[in-house]
Amino acid sequence: MYELNESSFDPITFVLTGIPGMEESHVWISVPFCLMYLTAVLSNLLLLFLIATDRSLHEPMYLFLAMLALSDLLLSTATVPKMLAIFWFGAREISFDACMAQMFFTHFSFIVESSVLLAMAFDRYVAVCAPLRYGALLTPSAIAKVAAAAVARGLCIMCPPIFLLKRLPYCGHNVMPHTYCEHMGVARLACADIRANVWYGLTTALLSSGLDVVLIAASYALILRAVFRLPTREARRKALGTCGSHLCVILMFYVPAFFSFLTHRFGRHVPGQVHILLANLYVVVPPMLNPIVYGVRTRQIRER
Repeated sequence: MYELNESSFDPITFVLTGIPGMEESHVWISVPFCLMYLTAVLSNLLLLFLIATDRSLHEPMYLFLAMLALSDLLLSTATVPKMLAIFWFGAREISFDACMAQMFFTHFSFIVESSVLLAMAFDRYVAVCAPLRYGALLTPSAIAKVAAAAVARGLCIMCPPIFLLKRLPYCGHNVMPHTYCEHMGVARLACADIRANVWYGLTTALLSSGLDVVLIAASYALILRAVFRLPTREARRKALGTCGSHLCVILMFYVPAFFSFLTHRFGRHVPGQVHILLANLYVVVPPMLNPIVYGVRTRQIRER
């Protein structure tokens, strides 16, 4: 009887269908995703190697960039290999524990990256608005504390959803129309009340990444106010140039992420394949473009 109940309510495996409605094109879709993933891995590893080996890059901005590269590697590696296995080999099954692990690392890396982007916005604010205090505020110990806080924040936010999902009965529902496991995708398979999952996900999103966006916007409003008070056009251009690459990274990271988040909860009229395709692009495009953007726009990295 126990084995029957276990198989009925807690599935041993979930089945990830890939992109629904586009199954015949999975092999063709996999080619650009594979190329983007390889580019993301190689470019981020190269960026980490340059920052680790060149002492002139051991400055706050580049140390934050190294943290960004690590979180990008974790985000893409947690999702893309399984996605490619589905596209190439039809390996759609994933165990419940592996699904929980994938969900944890996907959302954890997103929270850490959001925290790092907020820290980078503060770095640019201090560099533009209080340059004389830059060295005193952004010390190595302060940067280490920021990294520890980002990791601790991700752990604190992502441990409760695991228990919220494990407590739910699934009644044999195990087919998930997606290429990777994420919190609400798993919760919707349950045959029980999931309001706790919905409210927890919405609240943490607003109080973590949503709050980060508000604080980043406030920091850039202060930066723009300070820039337009500079006496010469050249000084304004140089100050804005230091923030341009960071703004590009912010837009690439938050726009598809929030579109996916809002669509999952409120966009019932958005076609499923559109939502899932954008969710897949979100986990591979920013990790691929972030080091390229910084490599092109940052002179020190470009020279090396």
